[in-house]
Amino acid sequence: MRTFLNHCLFFISFLFCIGTYGQSESFEELKSLELMDQIYEHLDMYFVDEVAHGKLSKTAIDAMLKELDPYTVYYHEANIEDYRLMTTGQYGGIGALIGTMDNEIYITDPYEGNPAQKAGLQAGDKILRIDKKSFTGKTVEEASNALKGPKGTQVSLEVERNGKAIVVDVMRDEIKIPDIPYAGMLSEKTGYVSLSSFTQTAGEEVKKNIQELQSKGMTNMILDLRGNGGGLLMEAVKIVGFFVPKGQVVVTTKGRSKQENMVYKTLEAPIAEKLPLVILIDEGSASASEIVAGALQDLDRAVVVGNTSYGKGLVQRTFDLKYGSKMKLTIAKYYTPSGRCVQRLEYYDDANGGKPTEIADSLLQKFTTKNGRQVIDGRGIEPDIKIEDSVYSDYTRTLINKHHIFHYATTFRNTHPSITSAETFEMSTDEIEEFRGYLKNKGFVYTSPELRALERIKVELEKKQQFQPVSSEFSALNDKLINATSTYFDLNKTEIKGLLEHEIIGRYYFQKGQNIYAFKSDEVVTRSVEILTNEALYKSTLHIK
Repeated sequence: MRTFLNHCLFFISFLFCIGTYGQSESFEELKSLELMDQIYEHLDMYFVDEVAHGKLSKTAIDAMLKELDPYTVYYHEANIEDYRLMTTGQYGGIGALIGTMDNEIYITDPYEGNPAQKAGLQAGDKILRIDKKSFTGKTVEEASNALKGPKGTQVSLEVERNGKAIVVDVMRDEIKIPDIPYAGMLSEKTGYVSLSSFTQTAGEEVKKNIQELQSKGMTNMILDLRGNGGGLLMEAVKIVGFFVPKGQVVVTTKGRSKQENMVYKTLEAPIAEKLPLVILIDEGSASASEIVAGALQDLDRAVVVGNTSYGKGLVQRTFDLKYGSKMKLTIAKYYTPSGRCVQRLEYYDDANGGKPTEIADSLLQKFTTKNGRQVIDGRGIEPDIKIEDSVYSDYTRTLINKHHIFHYATTFRNTHPSITSAETFEMSTDEIEEFRGYLKNKGFVYTSPELRALERIKVELEKKQQFQPVSSEFSALNDKLINATSTYFDLNKTEIKGLLEHEIIGRYYFQKGQNIYAFKSDEVVTRSVEILTNEALYKSTLHIK
């Protein structure tokens, strides 16, 4: 039987998670630790079944940290690949994105030049088995864990393609998700760099691409941080340093511990100090992305365009624990050069039962940029020029959510060995009509918001026994709304066509081709180019005299 001392050794890990500054004399803290130890001891001694100690402890730790914020996380030794992917963009695996559709797992996006693509796996392949084990009904996480593994080891996939089962053996390799999915010249003078994450190589990759584009004649630039959820703070500082003088304060951190009160300045001479610059953000831009956008906005060094960012003003640090595990812990808040913190949610609001709430408008403060423009805290980064991404119609969103766009692209790929380049590909009228026929064959039925609302009204009337007197009028209106649904395809044909072309291009030219195609209809990019080429607008936006 496990001794009391052994139980105490287990709960030392809890003490370490609560704080690394030494043992607390707090009675409440010691009381809590003792109670947890007693509960664990009684479970071990008396629970009806054998206790899975590893699983139990991880569940307990995860539940405890969940009470703090979403960013304080425990990485069990079995999940260290997740931590490695977050910080380096690297992992051992086959190099493909997977996703669940209708309770089945599919290859959704093989990375070009990586093992999955080289072995012949394609987007749209349905995963049946991995190493002869059935994955029907399994989760994406379970499949992802099965596909990951050390470089040089082999994994066997049985997939269904075009109604036939095929077996593909893939040799795992060291996979590096690119920090920059695409960079290139949008015009003779305007360069574009898309940054997807802030891993350990992000700064160097951005620097390399800026210099390459400058050699091609770039005289103004767009840095796209849309959908970039952040990463390493120091990489954000490096990237800001490419555009502002050496020694410039980029971000300040303040925590409960004085050692976390830090000021981060640029350390090297800039490589593009005078280059007119636009930063693109959206609601998916967070953390390190907000540091870059916020610092360059505060310094009036770039025009920020797009939609309001996520609002994550917290800093995490990773601590090594015993047995190969790690802990990512929120240690501080960060502040941009003007002094603002962009954190939108308050995670420690006792008055609201500990649930996260938006910081009240009455508590928001106003700050000024270098040139005297007004900015606020507590709401993420507000763009200087707001351009919301296009919102798809309910009809089109239904096609996406039911995966008809994705599956039709797979069908198209199976019947078309090749297409023209990503820059020139366009579906013909006949091909669009083929998609309409595909939907009909699949039995696709669209229920409009109006029909859904009408059905809710019917249910309420029936509950009150008031439906019968209006049933004929109700049926007439219902029939008219059903007849109207036949027009929705034509009304939304333009956006349906764009989505189909984007998905189909990915089947042949992967992520790079999709990025090239996307510029055709990206209103945010188009508007940004106009801002950069209109010197008067650019300067007036930044209050440059």
